[in-house]
Amino acid sequence: MKPLSSVRHTSPRIGLALGSGSARGWSHIGVIRVLEQAGISPDIVCGTSMGALVGAAYAAGELDRLETWAKSLTWQAVVKLLDIKIGGGLIAGNKLLSFFRTHFEDPGIEQLPKAYAVVATELATGREVWLRDGPVIDAVRASIAVPGLFTPAERDGRLLVDGGLVNPVPVSLCRAMGADIVIAVDVNSDLMGRQFHAPEEPDAPPPETRPGAFASIMAMLTPARLKSGPKNSIVMPSMLDVLSTSLNIMQVRITRSRLAGEPADILIRPRLSDIAGMDYHRAAPAITEGQRAAEQALPEIREFFGA
Repeated sequence: MKPLSSVRHTSPRIGLALGSGSARGWSHIGVIRVLEQAGISPDIVCGTSMGALVGAAYAAGELDRLETWAKSLTWQAVVKLLDIKIGGGLIAGNKLLSFFRTHFEDPGIEQLPKAYAVVATELATGREVWLRDGPVIDAVRASIAVPGLFTPAERDGRLLVDGGLVNPVPVSLCRAMGADIVIAVDVNSDLMGRQFHAPEEPDAPPPETRPGAFASIMAMLTPARLKSGPKNSIVMPSMLDVLSTSLNIMQVRITRSRLAGEPADILIRPRLSDIAGMDYHRAAPAITEGQRAAEQALPEIREFFGA
């Protein structure tokens, strides 16, 4: 960490590393709001997965429109954006791409008002890929390609998938782009130990599988959850519950390892274990939690900047 004296006198470049986390990534919007209100405007924005999406809107000056749209989403609207395709992933992503191309301008990463880049993973080699030029929407599509859920994205003859597989909170990318100070947001920090809850009523679906985008997609593949044994035994999770939870475990472990070796100067960790990965219709509570976590971190941020 740089001493405050150098921070005061050298006008350091501030980097913002927005982590992966599917629907939990909406909380990045709340974090950014608090930082801006505190007079902290990052020069460099890097994102992984949903962090790439929110970061793109912020870097382009489109955060207001993205927040308005996100808060208006219902689970029915989310489902309409998903094009089911069994092959490479459950969702082709073409409807989502078409929506963003229709509703948001894409000047190209090089033309954005803020320096911006995203992390993706090359499927064939497992290499970490940094996307720093070309169409913004295509870069975001590559970074959000969660394995098994979205089909891989094609770029320069390579298949790319979710950057969260290799670098869930891209502090290193911010540093490589010239950031002197990095504020990082980890939206998955409290997911370990998240439990699968039994139904509240004999015939009621568990909370995380009640009608919603996730449940609608999975109804075709997993009509019902099964008990793992006698009547009072734990509820057996669905196939995608197991997949998403396994990915959560992997990303939490990788995040801890990467942040230990490449620490951020300020780390903000919203508590979002009650928001499932496909709860894209729950932007409002996610954003509120992002605001709460950022406000809690403000004393540390002000102390760091000597304010």
